[in-house]
Amino acid sequence: MQEQNKELSVTVGRLSEESSYKQLFHSYRDGEAMPSEEQLKKIVVLCRAILFPGYCGNARISKQTICYHTGVNVETLHSLLTSQIYTGLCFSDLECETCPKERIAAQAEKLSEAFIETLPELRRILATDAEATYHNDPAAKNAGEIIFCYPGFRAVVNYRIAHQLYLLEVPFIPRMITEMAHSETGIDIHPGAVIGDHFTIDHGTDMVIGETSVIGNHVRIFQGVSLAGEKSLPDEHGHIVRGMPRHPVLEDYVTVYSNATLWGRIRIGRGATICGNVWVTRDVRADETVRQSCFIENK
Repeated sequence: MQEQNKELSVTVGRLSEESSYKQLFHSYRDGEAMPSEEQLKKIVVLCRAILFPGYCGNARISKQTICYHTGVNVETLHSLLTSQIYTGLCFSDLECETCPKERIAAQAEKLSEAFIETLPELRRILATDAEATYHNDPAAKNAGEIIFCYPGFRAVVNYRIAHQLYLLEVPFIPRMITEMAHSETGIDIHPGAVIGDHFTIDHGTDMVIGETSVIGNHVRIFQGVSLAGEKSLPDEHGHIVRGMPRHPVLEDYVTVYSNATLWGRIRIGRGATICGNVWVTRDVRADETVRQSCFIENK
């Protein structure tokens, strides 16, 4: 028994050596936690209740009570979001462990208010996504079914929430929100991607939209599609250059069918159709259709 305890003590000592945890260790400020996935789930639910009254949140809401319920939800959202942005700001601030809490708290509250101000525009653009999904899917009975049931639409809602926070330069939280949808639906959309209105994800499982992807209006994407980034070249010191445009650009009215891979900073022209199971590494002209056979002919 003593011999076993000795071995455990040796292991504890090795795990406690700074050289072993240098890049894997986060030093907390007193009394502060990391962003909470549980709290972020509540925030997304509140956003849904505000954006889609009657479909999410209190089912007894009516036109007579909508102002009251929206006011309560917005106040709760503001409080929860401010708290989570605060933890995100603290968690990302590795070089300033003694920054005044009051300054960080004020910044978090300002960012929370700025996000809430975008909710009317978020509702407008999500309405176009629901409309486009309904018109593109003959199996859909109505827009309500899409809002309530469709995993593709659920992933888009999380993305649009996360994207607004990303534009406000809120750290960590946008990626956590899109990864929540990724875990739930199998749809991986980076919050930094730029996506226009009337966007449709059909089925969507195993779909990937990378960080610097740009998608226009009235675009439809099916399951298994990957908008993949080309490999980043290293700088003179051998480090990866981050933030460079390296994912595809899809212009308006593009359709990409299942299991297609679009690789690198290529441009898919307006109205083009990418058929299933192709690997596209070149620009595609407007209204062009890319199939396996025609892609082989172009080689």
